[in-house]
Amino acid sequence: MAEPERDDRLLVRRMSRGDEAAFTDFFGSHFPPLYRFALRRMGGSEQAAEEIAQTTLCNAMRKLGTYRGEASLLTWLMTFCRHEISAYARREQRLPAMVDLAEDSVEIRAAFESMGADDALLRKERSELVQSILDRLPPRYGDILEWKYLEGLSVVEIAERLGVSPKAAESQLTRARVAFRDAFATVGA
Repeated sequence: MAEPERDDRLLVRRMSRGDEAAFTDFFGSHFPPLYRFALRRMGGSEQAAEEIAQTTLCNAMRKLGTYRGEASLLTWLMTFCRHEISAYARREQRLPAMVDLAEDSVEIRAAFESMGADDALLRKERSELVQSILDRLPPRYGDILEWKYLEGLSVVEIAERLGVSPKAAESQLTRARVAFRDAFATVGA
């Protein structure tokens, strides 16, 4: 087992016992990457990113008992964060910037171009579809695709985040791409 995952499970156990230092560690080590993750997807809105990161951590703390340690705690939290970004966008009736960033993916951009997504409304609808598909993929797949195509991480960096070998990360990335393509094709896109 990768050392970071063992540390994550230990941190969760400490928090479950009410260890205040563990809560401080949890917030201090996970708020910054969640904030950056949300900031990029919310078009640089610091206020929105801060609210999303805080809500993500609060929601995750209520569900700590569901964390099994199969992925890093940060990976698990990113799933919560993605859902909170979508919820925030629905509440504010606006589309997060993450969707615009998704268009930078070669596969997604090609899909948009093949659909003639020149019209702004159609482009927004297609962007929402892409985000919806990412949110419906198994959590690790959505994370891997975002890390690769939105954050520009290398396979080695993805492997480090997952606590697996680069070969295993590459295999998961391939499966995530196939799952995305299949889901995209299923909705008639």
